[in-house]
Amino acid sequence: MPPLPEQEFAKTAVGGLVEIVALEWNIPMRRFGSATFRREDTQGGLEPDECYYLANEDKVRGMKRFDPAIHPAPDLAIEIDITRRSVPRQPIYAGLGVPELWRYNGKRLTILLLEDDGTYIPSVNSPSFPKLPMDQFEQFVHRMESDEEQTSVLRAFRDWIRALPTP
Repeated sequence: MPPLPEQEFAKTAVGGLVEIVALEWNIPMRRFGSATFRREDTQGGLEPDECYYLANEDKVRGMKRFDPAIHPAPDLAIEIDITRRSVPRQPIYAGLGVPELWRYNGKRLTILLLEDDGTYIPSVNSPSFPKLPMDQFEQFVHRMESDEEQTSVLRAFRDWIRALPTP
């Protein structure tokens, strides 16, 4: 079933803000959007709503297809949970080894970090962006989803990011 507009709207809002942070803080980034990530040994795979290589960006330059024997999992995956999914996705992300998962349900952005036992625990901070105040980041996501003109919100977000101490 094709994604609903509200799902796509939220994913582009969160993803666009992530990309501005990486750009303004000069963090190397490789965007893979909703590319398929699969591990044959665990028979698990999925397409995140958005995903990024940040710490491992240099290891996936030129990657055309994900091969878990060669490539690390994305450093950050984003899931928009506005519509219900029929398959539990966190265990698949854990099986792939995605260290950081952001889930947004239309109201709250939750940061989940992969533990050694293969489970995710909530966190108030993002290891990918440790100096980013996530509560304020979430407010900009809400502004992007409001009736406010988006270009103005993006400019305000960029200005806010520039005013924060760079990592």
